[in-house]
Amino acid sequence: MDLHETLYRKLKIVIPTLPEIPEYAKSTVPGLMDLNLDLLSRDDEIITVALSHYYEQNGDLIPDPDMVIRIDTKTETVEGLTFQDTYTYREVYPKRGQEDVKAKKELNEFLLQWLTNLIGQGHKLVTVDIVSAATDL
Repeated sequence: MDLHETLYRKLKIVIPTLPEIPEYAKSTVPGLMDLNLDLLSRDDEIITVALSHYYEQNGDLIPDPDMVIRIDTKTETVEGLTFQDTYTYREVYPKRGQEDVKAKKELNEFLLQWLTNLIGQGHKLVTVDIVSAATDL
């Protein structure tokens, strides 16, 4: 099994409904930052989502981290596309037809460790009604 297949297996633990993904989902574990999922696009078997932790600082939400990932439900693989935190922003495909091989390797390795940590912390994403979530802010 390669890294992208391992990422899919781990993501399936964090998102039990995978390959069905809601528009928005959240996982709350007491004492830890909430984990958020936003559906960005769905095209046949390719799904793109943002997976993130955010904390508040001086009224602003700060990503720690926020990753865009691509899920291929047909091949059951996952790939990290972008990474953002307080200090940096990286992307694997900065321009059409261009690939940052180093960023690809590092983002997928980070995603593997992050998913491992999320599983260990007990995170499981559940569907959240966006309207009620907005009124909780």
